Amino acid sequence: MDRGKKPLEQVGEWTTIHKKPNKGKQINPNQGFTPNQGFTPILTGFYPNQGYYVHYPMFEMREDQPCKVVCRIKLDAESTKNFKEKIDVEYRVNMILDNLPVAVLRQRRDGSQSTTYEHGFRVGFKGNYAGSKEKYFINNHLSFRVMFHKDTETDAARIVGFEVTPNSINHEYKDWDEKNPQVTTCNKDTKNLVPGSTVPQEVDLGKEVVFTYDVTFKESDIKWASRWDTYLLMNDDQIHWFSIINSLMIVLFLSGMVAMIMMRTLYKDISNYNQLETQDEAQEETGWKLVHGDVFRAPNNYGLLCVYVGTGVQIFAMTLVTMIFALLGFLSPSNRGGLMTAMVLLWVFMGIFAGYSSARLYKMFKGTEWKRNTLKTAFMFPGVLFVIFFVLNALIWGEQSSGAVPFGTMIALVCLWFGISVPLVFVGSYLGFKKPAIEDPVKTNKIPRQIPEQAWYMKPLFSILIGGILPFGAVFIELFFILTSIWLNQFYYIFGFLFIVFIILIITCAEITIVLCYFQLCSEDYYWWWRSYLTAGSSAFYLFLYSIFYFFTKLEITKLVSGILYFGYMVIVSYAFFVLTGTIGFYACFWFVRKIYSSVKID
Repeated sequence: MDRGKKPLEQVGEWTTIHKKPNKGKQINPNQGFTPNQGFTPILTGFYPNQGYYVHYPMFEMREDQPCKVVCRIKLDAESTKNFKEKIDVEYRVNMILDNLPVAVLRQRRDGSQSTTYEHGFRVGFKGNYAGSKEKYFINNHLSFRVMFHKDTETDAARIVGFEVTPNSINHEYKDWDEKNPQVTTCNKDTKNLVPGSTVPQEVDLGKEVVFTYDVTFKESDIKWASRWDTYLLMNDDQIHWFSIINSLMIVLFLSGMVAMIMMRTLYKDISNYNQLETQDEAQEETGWKLVHGDVFRAPNNYGLLCVYVGTGVQIFAMTLVTMIFALLGFLSPSNRGGLMTAMVLLWVFMGIFAGYSSARLYKMFKGTEWKRNTLKTAFMFPGVLFVIFFVLNALIWGEQSSGAVPFGTMIALVCLWFGISVPLVFVGSYLGFKKPAIEDPVKTNKIPRQIPEQAWYMKPLFSILIGGILPFGAVFIELFFILTSIWLNQFYYIFGFLFIVFIILIITCAEITIVLCYFQLCSEDYYWWWRSYLTAGSSAFYLFLYSIFYFFTKLEITKLVSGILYFGYMVIVSYAFFVLTGTIGFYACFWFVRKIYSSVKID
């Protein structure tokens, strides 16, 4: 069960026995679920401990089923309260048939004749009937339509679509027969409801609710390989292109500034340094040269910087490879959970890059406790994430939701972490320390140079916060669609756009850090190591602020646990985004500083 505007629970899913069933083969909607497990397609998601179960009997492939009665229940006080609560927060029911999620057919918002799918169907709705005050109504009749593609040679068929039309009907009956129940509002010989039976089923104390369904099979021209196309059809492709163009304008602006800086520093200053036209220009150009004896001085807490840089390289490698796989179509939406599985496995195996890059930087700073540095790299970031994730998962366990990660899966994750990731970090660290240390292009003075008083706009806090605005601005439109897909139960499979935005993010983080680093060095402030990391990483601060804005404007979460889950997961995402963008900014600034000081002859 998914909430329309509230992330938390899920209920049972539909599966099939046969991937390519012939006519007459049975499809079991309840495969793998029993009452004792507490998972059924509809009611268990509402209140799993009250004993209400809806068992949909087997139906035959390519054989239509008329309107059939499933069961009846009588609503007590607690059931009524729970139903109304779920309707208020727009809970949606999710079912799966042959790995296809059930969907409600909707017209596209652009006014075209084509249709799109809405994932799942609502539990019920609020409305007025016959002039009464607003009441709650439940969708107790489901009209399923299963599309199949027929093989003309073998007469076999594959399921290519799974649609549902939910209805709320106040069913009536004369005598209730437990073995063969019949209702007068549902004709057993047809696929449709009795004409005129439009009175909806109200949710109220003491009301009886009769659940019914019918099934229609329809042949389709859609081939099995293309059956996901309708699910993944984009409604807002113009907005995505607008986002790309907007981000490219930012990149072009920053690229122009970087090109100007590089021309001034590497061409004018290096090649024609003695031919400067004005004294003011000479003073400006010599600003960054004056700190050549301190610019490569090891920063405070350089060990922690090495840990975060190594972790950032690991996240970057995982993200890049995951996006390439998704772009090439290896991470199909039909393989549910494939994206998350790929990310976890890639994270584990990219530990070797984390250890290597962290060790190389640590050795450059002349660090001696390489084992401690390696342990911090292997445990700091994943340890923080695991603690937060475990607490959030414990809250989901407490809510008795089927969305909780099983304890066995948690143990498996710990085994992957300790059994594969940690050893690979040590292997990478060993290889990094075996390499010769990175040599500084200029010598470092023994006595640190005094830093002059800085202008207000060059203060660390201000420049760091300014630096995070443009990288966030380059991705925030795409971020809206990602948050919508996560929290509002929609599909996100436009990895082409996402990959372009990721490349733009890399370029933007690198260029804004180089620009601000240059201005900082011109002000004779040589504490650039941490500031370069924090400048690009501050975009994560704006990401978290945007998630707060999204929470209060797009979601209607009232329960404490759901709110904690939302902000807990967004803290994890923001933390990972901080480490990723900070590492990109650091390496860009590191390359820039080494480039300009290695190209100038220091007297």
